[in-house]
Amino acid sequence: MAAGDPILYSLFVYEPNKGAPVFFAIAFAISAAFHIWQCFRYKSFELIGLHPLCAVLFTAGYALREYGAYNYMYSFTTKVPLFVFIFSQVFIFICPPLLELANYHVLGRIFYYVPYCAPLAPAKVLTTFGGLMVLVEALNSVGVALSANPSGNPKTQTLGNDLTLAALAIQLVVIMIFICLAGLFHRRCTKANIVASVHTKAIRTLLITLYASMALILVRCIYRLVEHTGNTNVKLSDIESLRSLSPILRYEAFFYIFEATLMLINSVLWNVWNPGRFLPKGRHIYLAREGTEVEGEKEASDRRPLLAKTANLLTFGVLFRKKKPDHQFQELGEYPRSR
Repeated sequence: MAAGDPILYSLFVYEPNKGAPVFFAIAFAISAAFHIWQCFRYKSFELIGLHPLCAVLFTAGYALREYGAYNYMYSFTTKVPLFVFIFSQVFIFICPPLLELANYHVLGRIFYYVPYCAPLAPAKVLTTFGGLMVLVEALNSVGVALSANPSGNPKTQTLGNDLTLAALAIQLVVIMIFICLAGLFHRRCTKANIVASVHTKAIRTLLITLYASMALILVRCIYRLVEHTGNTNVKLSDIESLRSLSPILRYEAFFYIFEATLMLINSVLWNVWNPGRFLPKGRHIYLAREGTEVEGEKEASDRRPLLAKTANLLTFGVLFRKKKPDHQFQELGEYPRSR
């Protein structure tokens, strides 16, 4: 079977590669193990916890895809191959928006570290964009589940495609806002004349890592946007309909280049430059213009009920937030904000 030739009743449209899912499942599992170890090593679960979560989801997604590589034909007697295919797609496609949110989390912590250069209040970064990511994840999860079901009717697939397009459009807007915020912060840091030190080098390293990570997610997002602007309605029993599908759907290589490889590079990128190595453990520690770290007022202990903490975690920090004092950085009053 030549590459790009569709196969009747194949859930993937084509005959899927059997070796690639094994490689990516193992690679993401190794990356996940390193992320988990680094979270313990640097005590940075709160800062970078989304990365091990996504690496584990990617591992599960590609493990299910490997099962699907041997059981890719739609069955009228059992729904197992169909369910495995859908869950594989969902696990793989819900992660990039979470990784985008993880980048905002890191940027917010950097704003806490150099608050007098922050273009947005550090506490608002995660709550604002966490709320947007809740919307993106809701649209993305439902959209992928509907559009990935080739046994569904065309209207259902079209609805799923539209929901996914909406999620991708919001992602692109959020990425553009991120670039503007990070770029403005970077410019303010440059003009603030902070004394060069190991701490300023750490900030520069993290910003470059954030730019690289967002570039990978941006390319992946554009790939998915192009995919869903083409013909994506799959009719398993109609060979001519399958041949008219977008080439991005008919050629598996696109998926492994622009989805699997880019997200694996992003995961390894944060393994190498884990923020826990560069940022202080607490938000109350910030960088003075003299290039030295200054300890501000520590946050009060978290007395929220367990249910409130869980709801805060599941909503990416949007609901049931812990109240923070407004005078956390009183010492910064002497520093005029860089313009």
